[in-house]
Amino acid sequence: MTANAPPSFLDTPRWQGRVYGAGWVAAQGGTHDVIEPATGQAMHTVGLANAADMAAACTRAAAAQAAWAAMAPRERAAILRKAGDLFMQHYDELALVIARETGGIIPKAQHEVREASTLCHLAAGSVLAPQGVTLPTTPGRLNYARRVPHGVVGVISPFNFPLILSLRAVAPALAAGNAVVLKPDPQTAAAGGVIIARVLEEAGVPAGVFQMLPGGPGAGEALVTAPEVKMIQFTGSTAVGQRIGELCGKHLKKVSLELGGKSALIVLEDADLDRAASNVAWGAWLHQGQICMASGRVLVHEKVAAGLIERLVGKATHMPVGDPASGQVALGPMINAKQVARALAIVQDSVKAGAKLEAGGTAEGLFFKPTVLSGLKAGMRAFDEEVFGPVVNISTFSSDDEAVALANQTEYGLAAAVISPNVGRAMALGERLKTGMLHINDQTVNDECTNPFGGVGCSGNGGRVGGPADLDEYSQWQWVTVKAEAPQYPF
Repeated sequence: MTANAPPSFLDTPRWQGRVYGAGWVAAQGGTHDVIEPATGQAMHTVGLANAADMAAACTRAAAAQAAWAAMAPRERAAILRKAGDLFMQHYDELALVIARETGGIIPKAQHEVREASTLCHLAAGSVLAPQGVTLPTTPGRLNYARRVPHGVVGVISPFNFPLILSLRAVAPALAAGNAVVLKPDPQTAAAGGVIIARVLEEAGVPAGVFQMLPGGPGAGEALVTAPEVKMIQFTGSTAVGQRIGELCGKHLKKVSLELGGKSALIVLEDADLDRAASNVAWGAWLHQGQICMASGRVLVHEKVAAGLIERLVGKATHMPVGDPASGQVALGPMINAKQVARALAIVQDSVKAGAKLEAGGTAEGLFFKPTVLSGLKAGMRAFDEEVFGPVVNISTFSSDDEAVALANQTEYGLAAAVISPNVGRAMALGERLKTGMLHINDQTVNDECTNPFGGVGCSGNGGRVGGPADLDEYSQWQWVTVKAEAPQYPF
């Protein structure tokens, strides 16, 4: 940086080794070095919260929430609009940080920044939308129901799309009048937390209303069990989600769980195979397959399976893998060595069980080559388990009924897709799939912040976040009646 250059929006000394509580403060839990997956080098150091840090944050949030909820709606909306503008004002800087920290390619990181801006503008609009309804009643009584905030909402977000998956809960929860305590994954603490804290700080969110504390399981459990927190929104693995759901049930809290997936992409025999291969590659390999709604099972009609496999092998062979910050690759590194080892084990175990390795199946450090497996059947790990790596898993079918049976042969139910020029047939098949989201003539990795996003089964607890679902998630009904004077009752 030259002497005349403007200061960075992510002014590192401001937040180095700190969490965002009552301003940028040191955490009792210490610090954590965030490692850039592509280089193995430390990018920066963030504060690391422990249970005591989290408990104190929840107390501060509860103290600040009432004044935030009482703020004039236009003022609250203006703050959220300013936040949306700030994301775009610092677009390039924020996108590069996200790409480097997550291992995602630059266009993926840019998408996160654009969606973050839109999420804030949508939240601002919701503040000024109708907040209730008048209800029929007896003459002489005003009868209505209004939406009121829960109080304090706790948000626990993952590493894969950290900015979007944090802000899609933070922004609407703030819009509804809640205070928010966010625990981002420490692996992507800047992308999933620091960026949001800086934006909301600059936008004018009052102290204590939003707090950001990266932390481990102990901090997460403290957030979930804090008496001040009335709702938890969690996005992450099914195993952790089950534990959070158990704790929320014990403490009678509302909980929104967005969990794993094993989404089926069905390719019918009349599909254009070039288009189908493009959809499969995008749905299975985007961001190294580290997406909950990735196309985890590709179900292809046996008549066209060979042609589809040939096209996918060609793509896998020529797909460039490397440092995403270079802007010259299609796939970056996976997030850590543990994830690589697990994905490799799933591929190797499936091959031992009879699957055929058509391409890939190896990794150099965190760089996992795009992989194609064919001949998968139920009981093989790559058929049953969420891989969370860049692996195309192909199974064949001979009829629509068999395709439906294979697609539904899973404990998950997040997304599904069907590709065929016969839209009526594809829709009829799709209606039989047990899934929270369905896409006809597309792959499974689809999300817009205006849609209600969520799954069923081990993919979630049936709730939805986004678009029209947000008001229901982040506020609750209060029934109100008003009479001119108290009546005389028989007692």
